[in-house]
Amino acid sequence: MTRSPRTIDDILDRARVLQGPYTRADLEAARETVARRVNELRWERALDDTAVPSTRSAVRHERAMTDLRLLARAVIRDPGAVGRVTAFDDHREPDGALAFACLLYVAEPDGGAQFWWEYAAGAGSVTGALCLYLMHLSRSELRDARHWAHQIGDLRDLGWDGYMPVDHRAERVDADPLLGTAVRYVLPPGRAVPEAAVRDAVGRLAAEDAGLGPVRQPTADLAGRWCDLASV
Repeated sequence: MTRSPRTIDDILDRARVLQGPYTRADLEAARETVARRVNELRWERALDDTAVPSTRSAVRHERAMTDLRLLARAVIRDPGAVGRVTAFDDHREPDGALAFACLLYVAEPDGGAQFWWEYAAGAGSVTGALCLYLMHLSRSELRDARHWAHQIGDLRDLGWDGYMPVDHRAERVDADPLLGTAVRYVLPPGRAVPEAAVRDAVGRLAAEDAGLGPVRQPTADLAGRWCDLASV
């Protein structure tokens, strides 16, 4: 039985340089393998077998919250976000719903992001489903987190990637010690956004009844100011 890597050195020791031509496909495969093993190592350390269940849950809760903010800020900073938010203002285009939800989350974690992430994920957004997975995990809502883990797997199987503003990878894992079904994901390094300006912009938005309570709606003015909100 192959032993799982326990350190970064273990991962590097297993790396091999191919003889002969090294194609782009080889490079991508190697990159994904290293990223997967580093991510596995990170979770293995965070969820050490000696930890009691309550400690494991707390560690995962905090990690999910941190990663969701990282992912939301990265979506806001995507150069294509402003065009999609403009289309969202006009036609409630699902890709714009993803970016708008991330803006709401950065401004206020309970400020209506869930409604628009579900809107985006319902249209096939893997990123939207990942945001929902992390959101529920950060709240220790494990049944809902498992639901979105399954959705991510189903969307991947169907090839419904759609708009993916952040270079991330997410795949379902069916042998997770806490959830049973979870998501292994890799996120890029994040950069800050001017959160005070984001909160001010969101505070100007009107909320309308969407059948599930008041939900904030985008405006043309918000789309016009997006570049300022995405800069530091």
